[in-house]
Amino acid sequence: MKIIDAHIHFSEIKSFHETARTISKVDYSYDGLQKEFVDNGVVLGIAMGVTETGGEGFPDGACETPMGIDLSAEIPENVVYCAGVNPFRLDQAALSRLEQEVLKPDCVGIKIYLGYYPFYAYDEVYEPVYRIAKEYNVPVVFHTGDTYSERGRLRFSHPLSIDEVAVKHREMTIMMAHFGDPWVLDGAEVVYKNRNVFADLSGLVVGEDGDIRKLQETRFFDHLLHALTFTNNYEKFLFGTDWPLTPIKPYIEFIADVIPKEYHEAVFYNTALKVFPKIKLFL
Repeated sequence: MKIIDAHIHFSEIKSFHETARTISKVDYSYDGLQKEFVDNGVVLGIAMGVTETGGEGFPDGACETPMGIDLSAEIPENVVYCAGVNPFRLDQAALSRLEQEVLKPDCVGIKIYLGYYPFYAYDEVYEPVYRIAKEYNVPVVFHTGDTYSERGRLRFSHPLSIDEVAVKHREMTIMMAHFGDPWVLDGAEVVYKNRNVFADLSGLVVGEDGDIRKLQETRFFDHLLHALTFTNNYEKFLFGTDWPLTPIKPYIEFIADVIPKEYHEAVFYNTALKVFPKIKLFL
């Protein structure tokens, strides 16, 4: 089975390096990613553009929009990206740069970091971004749920705020990153109600192979199974790992276990083609 990993990172972020070194034990490098892709049948990864300038690290209010990927000087041919948006740096010049960015073949979407930046999805600051997304037919990916930083503000990352945007912009494709975890039942209602909203299943676990296996032996994932059943439409979900927060192999096994086998092709491959139409150029 061919796999598209719809949510990875390939950015020079201190916290990603630290997590890879001390928690997930992942080789967070060009070579490390390529080995994991080859070993696990991953044909394409979609990286979320994010950068930091120093200081406290991400979320970094000083970063220029659009944020890209910069882990190595060479970007792998099997990695495309979503351009990241910093709402604090979103003047007309930034919007012009973002528009030029989405014209690039390997820029397949736009990423908005709800919670990391203190703006709701329906804040007026993002309206010009939605115009660009619709004009160039690229999806908007929203971070939702827990933030990987104590400086994040959770009320802004709740998935219900996306419903406002989905209703106002019916012709815009939306991907809810992390399915709103831990508010996955609320996320499920947003996905269920809105035909233009999808969700990736990335970042539900941070850790090594054994960490995922131990959690599967507990009731830790009951809320996820409830939400998936409530949505009752597995074709609205995309596989993603949030690499380097976890190795790819055990995460594939985990998602394959919670998704009925008849929907594996959709979750691991086909739905990504619907959400990110530009990726067909790379497959």
